[in-house]
Amino acid sequence: MSGPEWIVAEGRTPYPDALAAMEARAAGIRAGTAGEAVWLVEHPPTYTAGTSATPEGLVEARFPVFQAGRGGQWTYHGPGQRTAYVMLDLQRPHGTVAARDIRAYVHGLEEWVIRALDRFNVRAERRDGRVGLWVVDRPSGRENKIGAIGVRVTRWVSWHGVAINVDPDLSHFGGIVPCGISAHGVTSLHALGVLATLEEVDAALMAAWGEVFGDARVG
Repeated sequence: MSGPEWIVAEGRTPYPDALAAMEARAAGIRAGTAGEAVWLVEHPPTYTAGTSATPEGLVEARFPVFQAGRGGQWTYHGPGQRTAYVMLDLQRPHGTVAARDIRAYVHGLEEWVIRALDRFNVRAERRDGRVGLWVVDRPSGRENKIGAIGVRVTRWVSWHGVAINVDPDLSHFGGIVPCGISAHGVTSLHALGVLATLEEVDAALMAAWGEVFGDARVG
């Protein structure tokens, strides 16, 4: 079976539009009327609340706030961040990811982003008990988040996905406690001195996909 269709959204996609489009595509996948897809999106400045979000996590509502319906807590989306929405039928295996195994699926998403960022010589790492992907400033030992992960699985079809900080305004994260973690900061590729474009990050994501999830098909 061929891999998912890759779709790159033009401009900035309002968050409610993304939710509606993902939900419709996921329903089509379940019904067998639509194929799997990876949708690459850039949003206007937005705060989203996952199912575990608490009121205390919203420090200052500087931007529109939406209930996301995904797992996790508070997340910021905005210009300069690449969000990849992944819609797959998890009733079948995908490369290294076993069928009907949500933990393996999340691990696969993490591995995908790790391998994509490795193409820029950026070492992203997992941390036990901490959602997302982290980079370590070696001189100070400080850990900062470079990638967020939040998923929803409805009748074994995945939606939502990952967000990678390419060159967002990092001050925008100050309105929330990102993913409920206040002890660590956030960073981006540009803050690390890697002046990649969204298009270059897209290419890295496409190249790394097959290493984790199997065959890739660019639509």
